[in-house]
Amino acid sequence: MNTEKNEVAAITGTTESEFQYTLPPDALDDYELLENLCDIDNGDVSKITGTARQLLGDAQIEALKDHVRKENGRVPASKMIEEIIQIFKGSQVKNS
Repeated sequence: MNTEKNEVAAITGTTESEFQYTLPPDALDDYELLENLCDIDNGDVSKITGTARQLLGDAQIEALKDHVRKENGRVPASKMIEEIIQIFKGSQVKNS
């Protein structure tokens, strides 16, 4: 019986705007995340916010919002989506 675990390192990266993120090792090996991403690909944009939180977790989503927040206190949706796309693409490249 093999009891050795294959430890997978966390996925880390930095977006073009210099936001640093860390994804848990199992973040992308999540069937429900895959379902949500498929729904988004099929046009269900209402799942973007929940999927981003599922991928990054509460603390990193709040940090990302603060990172893109404008001086007037607003968080531009376009910037958040741009950052989330970069994070997902970056994590795919490192995982392949």
